[in-house]
Order: sequence, then structure tokens, then C-alpha cells
Amino acid sequence: MNIAVYPGSFDPVTNGHLDVIKRAAKVFDKLIVAVLINPSKTPMFSVEERVEMLREVTFDIENVEIDCFSGLLIEYLEKVNSKIIVKGLRMVSDFEYEFQMALINKKLNPEVETIFFMTSNKYGYLSSSIVKEVASFGGCLSDLVPDSVIKHIFKKLKK
Repeated sequence: MNIAVYPGSFDPVTNGHLDVIKRAAKVFDKLIVAVLINPSKTPMFSVEERVEMLREVTFDIENVEIDCFSGLLIEYLEKVNSKIIVKGLRMVSDFEYEFQMALINKKLNPEVETIFFMTSNKYGYLSSSIVKEVASFGGCLSDLVPDSVIKHIFKKLKK
């Protein structure tokens, strides 16, 4: 069974993330979308909230599982019996960082492969940071995030 892991912060999940999830789910037998627990960052949403939002937007994709992890991605891959990392690329600027990460992961475990999915044209500008900034100024989030995520964002901003 080909098990791939799509790691990220998903704070919040965007339509760009969902596009990569749907496309990768067609390629692999099982896709684990893994929310990274990063204690050095202060996310808008808790890990539990991010996992819940991802479950809401992927409930109809049978071979997608949502999980979370902390520590090295390579160790998480071993835990879930995977040797494939899925990453989405928006712009050339993403490639430099993601290529560096792919190389260090390969150094840590030579059997691991990183598969890059190029973003669909309509999501090339989209990031979780942009979504949070637009939301903080009361901007329209339709076409940026799934509808179910919009309510979570504005609920969080009201607190």
C-alpha cells in the first residue's frame, strides 16, 4: 500500500491545500494529512481545531486520514509506515525552501521521497497567512477557504 503524508500547519486549511489533498488522494492508496505541532509558532487555531476543520473538508474523500504530529517528520513517517512526503508548491520562492527540506529528509532517511504538486493556477497567490490577513480586515474569504472554514475563522476573530 502506497501511504503518503502531506504535512503542514494548515492554519487554516485553504482551498489551495484542499486542491493538493484531492489531487494527491487520486495518486496514493492512502493520504495522511498531518498537522504539525510547532511550539515555536503561535497559530490562530489549536491543533484540535485544525484537525477538525480538515476532517470537515475531507469527510467525503475515503482514502484521506487526518492526524497530527510533533518532532521530526522522518520519525512520523516511520510511525505510519510511509516513505512518501507530499508537498504543494505555489511559486519559485516555495521551491527553494521545500527543496532544502526534501534534501535534509533524504539525508535523514535515504528511502524517503518527496513528491511535489504544483498549485493550480487559481491558487498560486493563496496562503494561510493571506487568508488570516484578509479576514482580520473583514474581507471576503469565499474562494480562499472552504465555506465551512469561513465560520471558524470569523468565530475565532470575534473572541
